[in-house]
Amino acid sequence: MALTALDHAALKADFPILARKVHGKPLVYLDSAATSQKPQVVLDAMDAYYRETNANVHRGVYELAAEATARYEAGRTEVARLVNAERDCVVFTKNASEAVNLVAWAWGTRELKPGDEVLVTEMEHHSNIVPWFIAAERTGATVRFIPVDTGTCELDMDAFRRLLTPKVRMVAVAHVSNVLGTINPVEEIAAAARQAGALCLVDAAQSVPHMPVDVQAIGADFTVFTGHKMLGPTGIGALAGRREVLESMRPFLGGGEMIADVTTEGYTWRELPHRFEAGTPPIAESVGLGAAAAYLRDIGMEAVREHEKALTAYALDALREVEGLTVFGPSDPAKRGCPISFAMDDVHPHDIAQLVDREGVAVRAGHHCAKPLMRCLGVPATARASTHIYNGPEDVDVLVRALHAARTFLA
Repeated sequence: MALTALDHAALKADFPILARKVHGKPLVYLDSAATSQKPQVVLDAMDAYYRETNANVHRGVYELAAEATARYEAGRTEVARLVNAERDCVVFTKNASEAVNLVAWAWGTRELKPGDEVLVTEMEHHSNIVPWFIAAERTGATVRFIPVDTGTCELDMDAFRRLLTPKVRMVAVAHVSNVLGTINPVEEIAAAARQAGALCLVDAAQSVPHMPVDVQAIGADFTVFTGHKMLGPTGIGALAGRREVLESMRPFLGGGEMIADVTTEGYTWRELPHRFEAGTPPIAESVGLGAAAAYLRDIGMEAVREHEKALTAYALDALREVEGLTVFGPSDPAKRGCPISFAMDDVHPHDIAQLVDREGVAVRAGHHCAKPLMRCLGVPATARASTHIYNGPEDVDVLVRALHAARTFLA
C-alpha cells in the first residue's frame, strides 16, 4: 500500500533513533501516543541553544541573555502559530498534566463551590480526571462522568446534554482518546458548554501532534497539549487559553518571573502569559518545541492527518487477520486518530508487548492512565499501537507478523 499524503520514508530519515536495532531487529516504533521520537532539527535547535546562547531569560540585559530570550519566545510564537492561538495566551507548563492542574487550581479552587459540577468523560486520561477530583474535594463541588457508548466507542451525546445542567461550571473533554482513538466533537461540546454558562477545557495531547487544531475555531476556554507527543522534548507543555478567562485568574505558582512588584505588604503579578510561569522556565525545551512546531507546519497538518488516517485504515484491516484479536474504538478511520488498542484472547497485554518486542516492535501495554475507561470496556488493560509521520504500512506488517508469531508461541 502506498501512502501519498507525505513521504514517510524520507521523513523517517530525519529521526536518528529510528536507525537503531532492538534485539538485532530494526526498531519499529509504535508508541507515539506515549511519546514521539524527535527529528534532527529539534535535537540541533536544543544543542545550539546550550552551545551558543545558554543564559537565563527575560532578566539579563547582556547579549547572551537577550539572544536566549529571543529563542525562548520564538518557541512560543511557533506553538501559537501551529494551533492558531493568541501568542500571549500560550502559557508554557511542564506537560499537559500540569496545564490541567493549573486550570483546576487557579480557576477551579477559586471559582467552584458546593453544589457546582464538573463534567468529564469516561474516556479521559487520568490527567483530566484527578485534578478535578482534587478541586472538588477542596470546594465541595462534584465530578460527574459523561458515559461512553461501548458499542460505538463514542461519547453518549444525549447523556451529555442531559448532564449539562445549570449546575455545571466546567466541561473537560479529550479531543482524541488515547485508548480508543475516538475523535470527540469538541466544537459542539464547547458551544453547548458556553450556552449553558459553563467553561470548557479540551485535552488536545493526542490531536495537536496529528491533525489540524485551531483553538479559536474549537471555541474552548482552555486547550492543553504537550511537547513530547508532538516531536518535541519532554519537560514542556502548553495551555492555550481564552484571554478574558486567563486575565481573570490568579497565579498558579509564586516566585520569580511571575511578579510585577513585591513589597513587605504584598505583591502584584505580571501580564499574560508570565503570571503563570514562575521561576526559570524550560528554555531549551521551548527552543526544541518551537522547532518541532515549525517542522510540523512545514509538512502541513492536513498532510499529517491524511497520512495517518490512511495508515490507520490499513492497520485496522491488517489486524483483523490476527486470530482472537479484538480492536477497541470506532471502525471508521475518519472518526478516529492513530491510537489502536487491542486485546488477544487469553493473553495478557504485557505478554503481547514483550513478545512483539523480540521482533523490534515497540507497543504500549497497560491501562494507559484510563482506568475508568478500562472498566467500561470490561478489560484490565490493552495493548496499544500508535503511529506518527515516520511510520508506514511496512511497520504495520511487522507488527502483524509479530502478533501471529506471539499467537503461535502461546498456543
